Amino acid sequence: MTPRDGSDAHDNRWSDLDRPPLGVAGLRRSLLRGEGLWSSLDVVPRTGSTNTDLVARAAAGTAQEGAVLVAEEQSAGRGRLDRQWTAPPRSGLFFSVLVKPGEHEVPVERWGWLPLLTGVAVASALSSTAGVDTALKWPNDVLLTVGGEERKAGGILAEAAGGGVVVGVGLNVSLRAEELPVPGAGSLALAGAKVLDREPLLRAVLRSFERWYGEWCAAEGDPGLSRVQEAYAAGCATLGRSVRAVLPGDRELVGEAVAVDGDGRLVIVTDSGTREAVGAGDIVHLRPGPQ
Repeated sequence: MTPRDGSDAHDNRWSDLDRPPLGVAGLRRSLLRGEGLWSSLDVVPRTGSTNTDLVARAAAGTAQEGAVLVAEEQSAGRGRLDRQWTAPPRSGLFFSVLVKPGEHEVPVERWGWLPLLTGVAVASALSSTAGVDTALKWPNDVLLTVGGEERKAGGILAEAAGGGVVVGVGLNVSLRAEELPVPGAGSLALAGAKVLDREPLLRAVLRSFERWYGEWCAAEGDPGLSRVQEAYAAGCATLGRSVRAVLPGDRELVGEAVAVDGDGRLVIVTDSGTREAVGAGDIVHLRPGPQ
């Protein structure tokens, strides 16, 4: 659709009627409750990175726990290892939230569970709301089944900020095959999701996060008592697979991923029987998981 005034369709909020803008007023009415986690919700038409912006707000003291920042488009979205995350305007969910687990007596050494907790929240919300087969790739990728194969459709990035943590989520919703950033990527549309309206999807993800985060904080960050560890393991497509872990320092480790330990690390058993817990690294699935 080309605007009649000749302006760039990129800047016209009605340039793609299949991708309407988010209704911030309705989102605020449904999510900002006095007793709930969410304290503010802002939607911006375009930004470099919602994580960068919310980290800056947290550092300046202008955002409190429960702040949500959503962008209709990100020009410099980042994943792990500073990988770029780009998508057409209003084709996905790109948002960040600020949490302060220290205010809930969660020890700092347990904050590393936040990206995994977020993965559980996102996957469970998408499964129930969009009716898609959702899985998690350790540590922070959201996988959907497209044409019988698992494809990455979302990612999670957590960054320390202002005494708390900013957790960013990027999720491909309506991307068509020709719009994918890489051939192996996926989207809710390509996975046959029954819901592509971003507003109910965002509400479901934020409500799911609020529930899991609340239970985790109530357990003082204990992944066992809060059942976050159990839920993550149940939905983790990496477990039971042969994997190659590219570790810091360009060291590689090949073996079977057998567990996620109490610190959120991936436990790999090599062919020689050595067990090693990996806390950071790039994981490649070498064979399909159990059917």
